[in-house]
Amino acid sequence: MLKQHGYIPQMLSKSRFSRRLYRLKETFLLLFNLLGAVWKKLNAEAIYVIDSLPIAACDNIRMPRAKLDAEERFRDYLPRKQRYFYGLKVHLLVIKEGQPVEFFLTHDSFGDVEALKYYTFDLPAGAIVYADRAYNDYEIANLLQEGEHI
Repeated sequence: MLKQHGYIPQMLSKSRFSRRLYRLKETFLLLFNLLGAVWKKLNAEAIYVIDSLPIAACDNIRMPRAKLDAEERFRDYLPRKQRYFYGLKVHLLVIKEGQPVEFFLTHDSFGDVEALKYYTFDLPAGAIVYADRAYNDYEIANLLQEGEHI
């Protein structure tokens, strides 16, 4: 739409945009870490939420035609959509208002309880972290409570 209406007459192709975006990867990670640190400092209530979301790269039905090297560990099932797909999972730690302060990627069949071990939890003492039932691991919860007072 922007190109059609003349707002961006020399628009980049998808390929060129992807290459430029890839070159900015380190800059984006640095910016994300800086913004995460700022949001942690501004979060006076010290309330955080952890959750994960799937990112589908290819539906299961299209896998024979796809050029992705899909392994079984990247295959997962979305119950609410009743379909299998190949993809990744983004694990997020956000403040109460929704700004992300920490993230990492895993293969999609990676469980949330397993991912709980990979969070750094670089949070202030007395912070409260809310999660859904998928993160029930009382051993890790007790360790965080005793050692970090989280």
